[in-house]
Order: sequence, then structure tokens, then C-alpha cells
Amino acid sequence: MEQNQDTISLLRECDAGVKMGIASIDEVLEYVHSDTLRGLLSDCKARHEHLKLQMQKLLDQVDCDGKEPNPIAKGMSWVKTNMMLTMNESDATIAELITDGCNMGVKSLNKYLNQYTDAGEEAKEIAKRLIQLESELAVDIRRFL
Repeated sequence: MEQNQDTISLLRECDAGVKMGIASIDEVLEYVHSDTLRGLLSDCKARHEHLKLQMQKLLDQVDCDGKEPNPIAKGMSWVKTNMMLTMNESDATIAELITDGCNMGVKSLNKYLNQYTDAGEEAKEIAKRLIQLESELAVDIRRFL
């Protein structure tokens, strides 16, 4: 795999994004009422975990650690999730929270993809697959909004 700073930076941002996605799904799963919504979220989480493993292999190849999500962003997400679910513990609230998270993830990942133009093709492909995964989930759960 091509080892340059853009490749490493893009992989690290994808790693943080995939970890944030997994954590966000974990935060809401216990509150889900619909078996269909639970299945969509669980499937997406499994696909995130699969991508995370692929990213870790690439990060290992360039001898680099992954990246944890921004603690402030993660904390704010946790507070927002818990406040909204306290006020309205419904599948519509969960769909809204996850959709917002997907949209933020797609926006950030596209920004990084555009920023790290010299990244290797494997790293770019991982980013594109993660963007696709987030986009698909947002569309799949619209019916619960």
C-alpha cells in the first residue's frame, strides 16, 4: 500500500469515523422498539466493524495507530442522544439521531477525501465505502422519521 502522509491521515480519520458510528449505534440499540430498525442498525454496525478491521490492517501496514473520535464531539453526541431519548424514547427519535450522525459522517468524510488528495487508492476506497454505508443507512431509516 502507498505510504504517504495523506494516506495515513485519511485512514486515521476514517478510523475515527467508523468508531464514532459504532459507538452511536451502540448508544441507541437498547431503546429501539422496531425489529426492522434494530436489524438495519445491527447490520450497519456489523458492516462498520468489518470496515474497521480492514482499516486496521492498512494502518498496520503503514505502522500507524488508529484515531479515536474527538472526545468533545463524542461527548456532545452522548449528551444529545440521552437528552432526546429522555424526552421521547421512540424509533422516530432514534432515526433522527442516527440520520444526523450519518449526515455529519458523510460530510466529514467527503471533506477529508477532498483534503487528502494524495492518499493511496486503498485508503480512498475505504473512505468511499464508509461514505456509502453511512448514506445507505440514512436512506434506509427514513421511514422511521
